Amino acid sequence: MKTVLITGANKSIGLETARQLLQQGYYVYLGCRDLQKGQQAVDQLKSEGLQHTEPIIIDVDTLDSIQEARKILGTKTKSLDVLINNAGISGSFPQTSLNTDPKVFRQVFETNFFGVINTTQAFIDLLRQSPEPRIVNVTSGLGSLTLHNDPTWKYYHVKGAAYTSSKAALNAYTIVLAYDLRDTAFKVNVVDPGYTATDFNHHSGTGTVPDAAIRVVKAATLEPDGPTGQFFSDDNSPETGISPW
Repeated sequence: MKTVLITGANKSIGLETARQLLQQGYYVYLGCRDLQKGQQAVDQLKSEGLQHTEPIIIDVDTLDSIQEARKILGTKTKSLDVLINNAGISGSFPQTSLNTDPKVFRQVFETNFFGVINTTQAFIDLLRQSPEPRIVNVTSGLGSLTLHNDPTWKYYHVKGAAYTSSKAALNAYTIVLAYDLRDTAFKVNVVDPGYTATDFNHHSGTGTVPDAAIRVVKAATLEPDGPTGQFFSDDNSPETGISPW
């Protein structure tokens, strides 16, 4: 049975991603900051007949928490097949380049960027034990620098200084990570789940959580001949599914 760790997985897209991977036969470690909320999510999944899951405490803002999660997971499994870095925050809005408090930038980057780096580095040894390891970094279509310079783009005027910068940085990190792992069996990609109706955007999104999770799951279950170092976004590029960086 393949194993997957999903951060920020006790609700919304993370929880639905867990559900869909469980339905495909994966064992899911459901990463969450609050054990009670994580256990409630697990209980919900088990009530649906999806038994192969358990919560694991991980706060990606705290290195000690990440390292403790790695220690605990190492007692449960000798390898990890999939890491989905899903946890993320938007920060307070509006976010202009000149008026946004630098504290907001630091807070958003701590979760969306440094949290991913710390988590990936902590679990890379377990991932290396998998014959077909996959790393999926959940990004945003707003992380595309190319499209942010295109006045015809539908989201051209949506410019959150801290959030956009953090996702652009995440995209850049993923490119380098995929390059560093290019001669291995790893598949490393970023996925834009689309403008999805969740608590993240006060349910203003037009997409559904199940559809968003499908996009994440697709990257998590790539075949050995699948792509690596790609920016998947059906929202930005419905024709090809590959967004410009």
